[in-house]
Parts: sequence; C-alpha cells; structure tokens
Amino acid sequence: MSALTDLLSMTLLGIGTLFLLIGATGLLRLPDVFTRLHGASVTDTLGAGAILLGLALAAGWGLLMGKILALLLIMALLGPSTAHALARAATHGFRKPWLHEADEAEK
Repeated sequence: MSALTDLLSMTLLGIGTLFLLIGATGLLRLPDVFTRLHGASVTDTLGAGAILLGLALAAGWGLLMGKILALLLIMALLGPSTAHALARAATHGFRKPWLHEADEAEK
C-alpha cells in the first residue's frame, strides 16, 4: 500500500473518531430526546462513514473492500431512517421538544 493511501486512511479514521466523540458528547450534554437524537444520529452517520471509508482504503482492492462498502451503504440508509423512527416514536409518546428555559417556568 502506498504512503498516500495510508495517510488518507489514517486521516479518515481520525475524522471518524472525532465525529463519534462529538456525538457521544452531544448525548451527554444536550437537554432532551430530540436534540440528543439529532446530535447522535448525524455524527454517528458521518463518523461511521468516515471510519468505514478509511477501513476500505486500508483493505485495498478486493472482496473485503466490497463488503466494507456494502456495510457503508447499509449504515448510510439505516442510520437516518432509525433516527426518524425514534423521533416519531418519541412524538407519539407525548414528548414535547425542549424550546428554552422559559417554557419550563410556565408549567
């Protein structure tokens, strides 16, 4: 494998790791289920996508790269769909979106 491919693979792995850490921080810091879901789903899709692309580059051309790219396609389709389904379930479960602190004072 060439040095350029190694460097690009390591860069994508680092970017993916950074996105996943930001998403984990969002899960801990954001106030309600909708904002947590948004923060986690966007960063998880981007983070996992970057990590899988980095792994595909590291694997080289072959069957393993095809399997990794198929997994990337599945994750790219199912991640946002799952987040949408969870948000609809939270809405039908009578959860209201958090707007700001004044809303809680009115209750």
